[in-house]
Amino acid sequence: MGEQTIRRARGLRRDAPLPERLLWAKLRNRQMHGWKFRRQHPIGPYFADFACLEAKLAVELDGDTHGEPGQQARDAVRTRFLEAEGWQVLRIWNTDLMDNIEGCLDRIFDALVHIREGAGGR
Repeated sequence: MGEQTIRRARGLRRDAPLPERLLWAKLRNRQMHGWKFRRQHPIGPYFADFACLEAKLAVELDGDTHGEPGQQARDAVRTRFLEAEGWQVLRIWNTDLMDNIEGCLDRIFDALVHIREGAGGR
Protein backbone atom coordinates (compact mmCIF):
# COMPACT_ATOMS: atom_id res chain seq x y z
CA MET A 1 0.00 0.00 0.00
CA GLY A 2 1.49 3.34 -1.02
CA GLU A 3 2.20 6.25 1.30
CA GLN A 4 -0.39 8.40 -0.48
CA THR A 5 -3.08 5.74 0.08
CA ILE A 6 -2.16 5.49 3.76
CA ARG A 7 -2.31 9.28 4.18
CA ARG A 8 -5.71 9.45 2.47
CA ALA A 9 -7.14 6.65 4.65
CA ARG A 10 -5.85 8.37 7.79
CA GLY A 11 -7.39 11.65 6.70
CA LEU A 12 -10.74 10.01 6.02
CA ARG A 13 -10.68 8.39 9.46
CA ARG A 14 -9.68 11.64 11.17
CA ASP A 15 -12.42 13.65 9.44
CA ALA A 16 -15.17 11.03 9.72
CA PRO A 17 -18.72 12.39 10.00
CA LEU A 18 -20.77 11.66 13.11
CA PRO A 19 -22.65 8.61 11.70
CA GLU A 20 -19.32 6.94 10.82
CA ARG A 21 -17.90 7.68 14.26
CA LEU A 22 -21.00 6.25 15.93
CA LEU A 23 -20.93 3.07 13.86
CA TRP A 24 -17.19 2.65 14.40
CA ALA A 25 -17.76 2.81 18.16
CA LYS A 26 -20.00 -0.27 17.76
CA LEU A 27 -17.82 -2.22 15.29
CA ARG A 28 -14.30 -1.67 16.62
CA ASN A 29 -12.45 -4.15 18.81
CA ARG A 30 -14.44 -7.13 17.49
CA GLN A 31 -17.65 -5.96 19.18
CA MET A 32 -19.71 -7.40 16.31
CA HIS A 33 -19.80 -10.99 17.61
CA GLY A 34 -16.05 -11.35 17.16
CA TRP A 35 -15.86 -10.07 13.58
CA LYS A 36 -12.98 -7.66 12.92
CA PHE A 37 -13.71 -4.48 10.98
CA ARG A 38 -11.43 -1.83 9.55
CA ARG A 39 -12.52 1.66 8.65
CA GLN A 40 -11.64 3.51 5.47
CA HIS A 41 -10.03 0.38 4.10
CA PRO A 42 -8.65 0.73 0.55
CA ILE A 43 -10.06 -1.67 -2.02
CA GLY A 44 -8.74 -0.88 -5.47
CA PRO A 45 -9.29 2.82 -6.13
CA TYR A 46 -11.94 3.08 -3.38
CA PHE A 47 -12.02 3.31 0.41
CA ALA A 48 -14.73 1.23 2.05
CA ASP A 49 -16.24 3.07 5.02
CA PHE A 50 -16.04 -0.21 6.96
CA ALA A 51 -14.64 -3.53 5.82
CA CYS A 52 -14.64 -6.98 7.36
CA LEU A 53 -11.79 -8.63 5.49
CA GLU A 54 -12.58 -12.13 6.75
CA ALA A 55 -16.13 -12.01 5.35
CA LYS A 56 -15.33 -9.61 2.47
CA LEU A 57 -18.20 -7.38 3.61
CA ALA A 58 -18.01 -3.66 2.85
CA VAL A 59 -20.40 -1.43 4.77
CA GLU A 60 -21.01 1.94 3.16
CA LEU A 61 -22.77 4.78 4.98
CA ASP A 62 -24.61 7.06 2.60
CA GLY A 63 -25.52 10.67 3.35
CA ASP A 64 -27.96 12.98 1.58
CA THR A 65 -25.80 13.44 -1.51
CA HIS A 66 -26.08 9.72 -2.27
CA GLY A 67 -29.72 10.29 -3.25
CA GLU A 68 -28.71 12.51 -6.18
CA PRO A 69 -28.73 10.83 -9.62
CA GLY A 70 -25.06 11.54 -10.39
CA GLN A 71 -23.91 10.16 -7.06
CA GLN A 72 -26.18 7.14 -7.41
CA ALA A 73 -24.50 6.36 -10.74
CA ARG A 74 -21.03 6.67 -9.15
CA ASP A 75 -22.16 4.48 -6.24
CA ALA A 76 -23.40 1.84 -8.70
CA VAL A 77 -20.00 1.79 -10.44
CA ARG A 78 -18.28 1.50 -7.07
CA THR A 79 -20.57 -1.32 -5.95
CA ARG A 80 -20.03 -3.24 -9.21
CA PHE A 81 -16.26 -2.91 -8.80
CA LEU A 82 -16.33 -4.14 -5.20
CA GLU A 83 -18.62 -7.05 -6.10
CA ALA A 84 -16.34 -8.00 -9.00
CA GLU A 85 -13.51 -8.13 -6.45
CA GLY A 86 -15.55 -10.61 -4.38
CA TRP A 87 -16.97 -8.19 -1.82
CA GLN A 88 -20.57 -7.99 -0.65
CA VAL A 89 -21.66 -4.38 -0.24
CA LEU A 90 -24.17 -3.27 2.36
CA ARG A 91 -25.36 0.32 2.05
CA ILE A 92 -26.92 2.07 5.02
CA TRP A 93 -28.38 5.56 4.99
CA ASN A 94 -26.96 7.91 7.61
CA THR A 95 -30.51 8.82 8.64
CA ASP A 96 -31.35 5.14 9.22
CA LEU A 97 -28.24 4.75 11.35
CA MET A 98 -29.03 7.84 13.41
CA ASP A 99 -32.68 6.80 13.89
CA ASN A 100 -32.05 3.11 14.61
CA ILE A 101 -28.43 2.11 15.11
CA GLU A 102 -29.42 -1.22 16.68
CA GLY A 103 -31.47 -2.13 13.60
CA CYS A 104 -28.49 -1.25 11.38
CA LEU A 105 -26.19 -3.40 13.52
CA ASP A 106 -28.68 -6.25 13.10
CA ARG A 107 -28.51 -5.79 9.31
CA ILE A 108 -24.71 -5.95 9.40
CA PHE A 109 -24.74 -9.07 11.57
CA ASP A 110 -27.36 -10.71 9.31
CA ALA A 111 -25.10 -10.04 6.30
CA LEU A 112 -22.14 -11.60 8.11
CA VAL A 113 -24.18 -14.69 9.05
CA HIS A 114 -25.39 -15.01 5.46
CA ILE A 115 -21.82 -14.78 4.15
CA ARG A 116 -20.55 -17.30 6.72
CA GLU A 117 -23.32 -19.76 5.88
CA GLY A 118 -22.60 -19.38 2.19
CA ALA A 119 -18.95 -20.16 2.83
CA GLY A 120 -19.73 -23.34 4.74
CA GLY A 121 -19.05 -21.93 8.17
CA ARG A 122 -16.41 -19.71 9.68
